[in-house]
Amino acid sequence: MICSVALNPSIDRTLELERLNVGGLNRVKGQTDVAAGKGMNVALAAAALGEQAACIGLMYREGGAKFEARLREGGAESDFVWCDGAVRVNVKVFDREKGEITELNSSGTPVSAAQLEQMAALTARYAQKADALVLTGSLPPGCPVDLYAQLAEAARGSDCRVFLDADGERLRAGLRARPFLIKPNRYELELLSGESLDTLDKICAAARRLTDGGVRFVVVSMGGDGALMTDGEHFLHTAGMRVQVRSTVAAGDSMIAGLAAGFARGLSMAETFRLGVAAATARCMTPPEQLIRAEDCAALAAQVEVRTL
Repeated sequence: MICSVALNPSIDRTLELERLNVGGLNRVKGQTDVAAGKGMNVALAAAALGEQAACIGLMYREGGAKFEARLREGGAESDFVWCDGAVRVNVKVFDREKGEITELNSSGTPVSAAQLEQMAALTARYAQKADALVLTGSLPPGCPVDLYAQLAEAARGSDCRVFLDADGERLRAGLRARPFLIKPNRYELELLSGESLDTLDKICAAARRLTDGGVRFVVVSMGGDGALMTDGEHFLHTAGMRVQVRSTVAAGDSMIAGLAAGFARGLSMAETFRLGVAAATARCMTPPEQLIRAEDCAALAAQVEVRTL
């Protein structure tokens, strides 16, 4: 099982306007609400790849049913610590004329120490039966910055691999728990290393320092420059694939799902990397309202060119 943790779920509300009139009246031409969040995205992508998948986390009584329904329809399980209040709403304003999206994200509802204790217990329980535990996404108010490290510690003693996909201080603090795999982008890796990483050699060196510190695998997404994967000894690079991009939303989450699936299946490092890249690519070429398809990922994985550095 691939289990993702969603601590700060959101309803993504997209408002379509002909033209955004800043400071004036705007008439909405279309609106969609989607139960979203990085933990949700990972679970849905893993299920689409054919893996048993679950999403656990903190959930709110107002709006929470949308998340249960979407996970169920996508073939993933759900198990939540239920909290009073409403799921936060993130607003995305799409300007049709300019083709631009303006995002307004809320912080979420504060959580209590008792709810976090329940979350740690829930995480420990699922770690006993999962192949991978994916810690990803933002944290709601009231959470300590090292919460991901605490949840990783809650999984210790099991055979579950911990995947950490976070940024800033959440990532830095999470490293103390020595996760199995982390997936920073180049900018996040620069923040960790404290230097500009403008060459592949510098990126490799920064990633090696993380594996020397106890992380088993580091995967670095580099946008148009492709992606890198290393265990500190072997370095793999792919330039990425040229496809018609329909949406980049959740591409990174799909990559994590593909990587987790590869390790769960016992694939080699190179084949796991291919599956992760293929899942991210499939997400980019799939309309945002649809899930990726396992057959697309398999076909793309066979085309991903991986070279050893």
